[in-house]
Amino acid sequence: MLMIANPVYSQVKHIGLPKIINYKKSDYNGGSQNWDIAQDKKGNLYFANTAGLIQFNGTSWSRALIPNNTIRSIKIAESGKIYVGGNNEFGYYDIDQKGSLAYHSISKLLSPNSKKFMDFVWKVHILNDEVFFQTFNRTYIYKNNKLTILEAPNRFQFSFVLDNKLYFQDISSGLMEYRNGRLIPLKGTQAFNNTEIWGMLPLSSGKVLLITMDKGLFVYENGKASPWNCEANTFVLKNNSLGGKLLNNNFIVLNSVLDGIIICDLNGKIVQHINNKKGLQNNTALSSFVDANNNLWLGLDNGIGFINENSPFTYLGSSYDLSTVYASALFHGNLYVATNQGVFYHDWTKVFKEESFRFIEGTTGQAWNLQDIDGDLFCLHNRGIFTIENGKAGKFLDDRGYLGLKKMPGMPGYLIGANYHGFAIFEKKPSGWAFKNQIEGLNMSDAKFTTDGKNIWLIRDGVAYQMKLTSDMKRFSVIATHDKLNNKLKGITSVQQINNIVYFQTDNHFFTYSQSDDNFIEDKKMTALFKSIPKIRNCFEDKIGNICYFYGDSSMGMLIKQPNGSYKNVLSPFSTLTGDLVYYFESINAIDNSNIFIGLTEGLAHYDPQLQHISTFEPKAFIRSFSSPGDTLITGNMDRIDDITIPYRSNNVKFTFSSPTYDNPENIKFSYKLKGFDDKWSNWTGVPVKEYTNLREGDYQMQVKVINSYGVVSKPALLSFTVSPPFYRHILAYVFYVLLIAFSFFYIRRNTRMKIRKNKYYETMEQRRLYLEKETKIRQEQLELEKEIERLKNEQLKVKILTKDKELVNNSLQVVKKNKVLNDIIQKLKDIDPESMDEGAKSRFNKLHKTINKEINSDKSWNNLEKHIRNVHFDFLKRLKERFPAITPREMDLATYLLMNMSTKEIAEIMNISDGGVELARYRLRKKLGLERKENLTGFLMSI
Repeated sequence: MLMIANPVYSQVKHIGLPKIINYKKSDYNGGSQNWDIAQDKKGNLYFANTAGLIQFNGTSWSRALIPNNTIRSIKIAESGKIYVGGNNEFGYYDIDQKGSLAYHSISKLLSPNSKKFMDFVWKVHILNDEVFFQTFNRTYIYKNNKLTILEAPNRFQFSFVLDNKLYFQDISSGLMEYRNGRLIPLKGTQAFNNTEIWGMLPLSSGKVLLITMDKGLFVYENGKASPWNCEANTFVLKNNSLGGKLLNNNFIVLNSVLDGIIICDLNGKIVQHINNKKGLQNNTALSSFVDANNNLWLGLDNGIGFINENSPFTYLGSSYDLSTVYASALFHGNLYVATNQGVFYHDWTKVFKEESFRFIEGTTGQAWNLQDIDGDLFCLHNRGIFTIENGKAGKFLDDRGYLGLKKMPGMPGYLIGANYHGFAIFEKKPSGWAFKNQIEGLNMSDAKFTTDGKNIWLIRDGVAYQMKLTSDMKRFSVIATHDKLNNKLKGITSVQQINNIVYFQTDNHFFTYSQSDDNFIEDKKMTALFKSIPKIRNCFEDKIGNICYFYGDSSMGMLIKQPNGSYKNVLSPFSTLTGDLVYYFESINAIDNSNIFIGLTEGLAHYDPQLQHISTFEPKAFIRSFSSPGDTLITGNMDRIDDITIPYRSNNVKFTFSSPTYDNPENIKFSYKLKGFDDKWSNWTGVPVKEYTNLREGDYQMQVKVINSYGVVSKPALLSFTVSPPFYRHILAYVFYVLLIAFSFFYIRRNTRMKIRKNKYYETMEQRRLYLEKETKIRQEQLELEKEIERLKNEQLKVKILTKDKELVNNSLQVVKKNKVLNDIIQKLKDIDPESMDEGAKSRFNKLHKTINKEINSDKSWNNLEKHIRNVHFDFLKRLKERFPAITPREMDLATYLLMNMSTKEIAEIMNISDGGVELARYRLRKKLGLERKENLTGFLMSI
């Protein structure tokens, strides 16, 4: 088994690579080269960049400039001042009143002549109360606002601080220790005059590691330097080194010019090699730095690299020639991996290096699963099922595609497999395993089937299929289906075997099946175990008793089994794998408590639960900046924030947040609450900005929390500020309002008294005027009333006349009808021959005839009728004439008769024309009125 050195105290793992994050110059808006790195007490990182000082707070980048721009070295003092050295310039950054980094030049203290010989400041050191700025020719020592100069014996290369002592390398005097203003040569170091020493690191008591650029690694002890013959030295000799750093006091990081970095143990054995092929964006590491959380930062020749050494996870991906992993298994000293390309293996006893997985010939294609059953390793492949031994594929037992394989409980020597067409039985014979038969009766299967000895269980689309085999195992004798576990839980999500018990699960409720009662019984203990866990899709028990569960689209957690049999829920660390798991074909291979492999869409993840404690530190939240119109405070840089008061006109404020948490920045979430405005904390969000508009005057306190990828929540960061009231709601304004009201009351009271006296006079005059106006108004109203009475009398008279006219019209009509009757009588009398009568009768007949004629001729009712009709319908005739000026009096008479609804015969008699003449007159009237044939003439006249 591969041994991992000091697993509890060291997070540098032999298996796989840590997570690598690359930051390009476009990300931090600076130059390509980064020569030095430092970190302040708040966790902010600073990079000495060719374009200035780069600051990174975990959320955003910023850049501060110096004269000549380039910065080569950086150190941060306990006071918080950031000392930097650049091209012909050195000084320090401090925080101004706005929280911005303000540069103060120290080199300006030099005379112009001295400044000519400055060149690049390659190193900055802080020792006791002195700051050293080292160039090739001189070292400038800054103390109490004064500069002194330490001249190089010949020419300085670089300088180092080790065990609170300062060392210089001179090209003619070797290594020298600085003591009280003097340089003391170290014995046995003149041999390095022809090379550059880029690093000095402590190995053990009395031993120092010297890192040269092109001569390799040396151990210096008791005045003697000797080559450090080890793997790391071979790497440095081949690729040249630009220094290094101690990592967690147990490992050494060595930068190289040609091939990235290596991390070796204190014996020089390489543990990790990280270069461009393994995900680092550039192979030249100019600087390295270990941050407060033991993560590694690299200043590259082009960009910045972050290596997450402080994690229980490492990864074996494309640099190990692994693609999507569906399963893995440790078998007979080899780690086998099933991928979408085939099966690969690696010797478990050897160090995992790049390109170290070997492909098994004959396994090309989709490998779904690897299962170790009773000392045989089976590969379930798209092209069938076969065994593997000693890195070689055996013969195919069946050429159908297989997904899962299990032992038959109570039936040793038999296996049941799930293939593309259903299920099959395998039998162990003296010559080995062999295909026995395909089971008839069901043509579907699933990799997650299970068996309890009596039944074979399969879940498809929320339905549990319960199957029983016949005694000859050739077909399923019973196939029953179940679509619910009880009346409240519809559908069945998953079936799994835990602690040798088959459980059915829906909504995190776990049930067992009772064969005797043919129903499902809830296991309260298992349900309680999953009570506070997200709603899972499925789960299974690994080889060492942990329960792995999966939820959402591609997220997982683990119930790690404790020695006392209880379980510890570990959820948050696996958030780093969210989205990378192989959906539905999740693979967890637990070899032991320190080695758990997880299949990913791009390789394998190696998880060591023993290192879990190193990643659960509490993050820090910062309110990075506070902005209002026209002003911005970089509060994240400020140690002390005095009372902040903003005017009411600037009551639109903006906050930005940060957290110096660098391992999984994409999973960092913030929650905030503005006390005095918000009632509760906001939902977690990855957006580190919040704005508030139109705040009322008052005192406010911004509170911000952060949660990291491991689910650890920080203490809240606080920022108090006050919004001043507008001038019209200021306390002085209220005093003015009170005085104004008092003055107004006095003024109004005084004026009121004067007005009362004046008003008494004007009131009397006004009353008299009103009396006269009222009297005049009464007279006017009386006159108008009399006129109204007269008008009403005239209208009443007109109504009476109109009524009489209507009565006359009716009477005239009656007379007209009477004359008509008399005319009829005369016509009938004409038919009587008077000659046939005797004289008496003839005389009476003639007398009667004359009397009737006289009555008809003397009756003027026709004329009266026309007159009365015109009087009664005067208004109608007036309106008709106004609308149709061309209408004749005869046509107006016809319109009046039609309005009165007279018949054609009545109109013919009144107008003394024939019936045909009436129809012709009606036709002409319709044309005069412009009516269509379909329009009703009488109705039209009534509408006028």
